Amino acid sequence: MNTRASSRGLTLIEVLVALAVVAITLSAGLKAAGSLMNNAERLSDVTAAQWCADNQLTQLKLTGTHLGVGDSDFACEQLGRQYIGKLVVRPTPNPNFRRVEARIADESGQPILLLTTVLPK
Repeated sequence: MNTRASSRGLTLIEVLVALAVVAITLSAGLKAAGSLMNNAERLSDVTAAQWCADNQLTQLKLTGTHLGVGDSDFACEQLGRQYIGKLVVRPTPNPNFRRVEARIADESGQPILLLTTVLPK
């Protein structure tokens, strides 16, 4: 009789435990996939914000305008998204140079990137 009892298959408890293990594994996989998707979106935002900041700083270099100390706002569109930018110009210990920060935020005002450089006055 023992041989007959062992060939009947899995008990209900064993099936439920196996289903619980599969459910936990699938939920962990979904969480990891969601994290990867959020990271990819963040990388896209940071890359586009970097382009905005680089474009603004390059424009300053190419125009050769006199940089006065102060703040100014600008807008930028990259990859179909709008970004809010702010140029912050501050003096340096050497009066011939200015420290320039390009601060980029998304449409809701959340900061994305801060790029700093030193430009001639």
